[in-house]
Amino acid sequence: MNEYPLLKGKNAIITGASRGIGKAVATRLANEGVNVVLAARTKETLDETVKEITKQSSVKVRGVACDVSKLEDLQKLVSVAMKELGGIDILINNAGVSSQYPFEQQPLEDIERLAHTNYLGYVRLIRLVINHMIEKKGGAIINMVSGSTMVDPVPRTFVTYSSLKVGLRAFLKGLFWEMRDHGIKITSILPGVVDTELTDKLDNIAQEQRDRLMSPETVVDMVMFALSVPANACPLELAVINQRTPWTKPIIDYKQTQAK
Repeated sequence: MNEYPLLKGKNAIITGASRGIGKAVATRLANEGVNVVLAARTKETLDETVKEITKQSSVKVRGVACDVSKLEDLQKLVSVAMKELGGIDILINNAGVSSQYPFEQQPLEDIERLAHTNYLGYVRLIRLVINHMIEKKGGAIINMVSGSTMVDPVPRTFVTYSSLKVGLRAFLKGLFWEMRDHGIKITSILPGVVDTELTDKLDNIAQEQRDRLMSPETVVDMVMFALSVPANACPLELAVINQRTPWTKPIIDYKQTQAK
């Protein structure tokens, strides 16, 4: 029996959907009866995820190889979703990249990649679906921002990454006020450090440190809450932060990330 019966038959786009948080969200939505179009850069991993979710659910599951930093890829993604599903009720903006350096050492190409993926990728995709949702007089747009935006000043060695997320958070707050009269909900998720492929590759993390990491399913619970509140309510922001991880001593050490 589905836990969220009102979601059954809805249609969703999920970016960064082949692993980590995105895959966990896609799996949960499909199990709740939501038709999903999954977007990710690596086709092989994406195809595996599509097959896996298709086997365990009875909904439509489609995969689109997509680099969210490229406008033409985003246009193709929306076109496929509209053609295959007939409409878009839910957008989960999850795709993102990271680059951790002291600013004076950060490669210029990384700055471009962060801006085009973590900020413009979200804004452009929302722009491509928003008029469809306005026409339908409803929709939900959920965005993975970052718990680091709650820190002032932003964490050391994450200055570019976190500052762009701060800008994204501000954009989404403003968009909430513009879209609420159209029946469209805008929600930002502000997660702390999650146990994903990134942290799996780091050395020198003792078990007691790994226990401080949240599972992707913890973030999925926030997504499901946002999608299940009454029609006249919208969680503007949901922060889920590691209980035992202080920002003053991040678990992802700068020197570890650069050694990989």
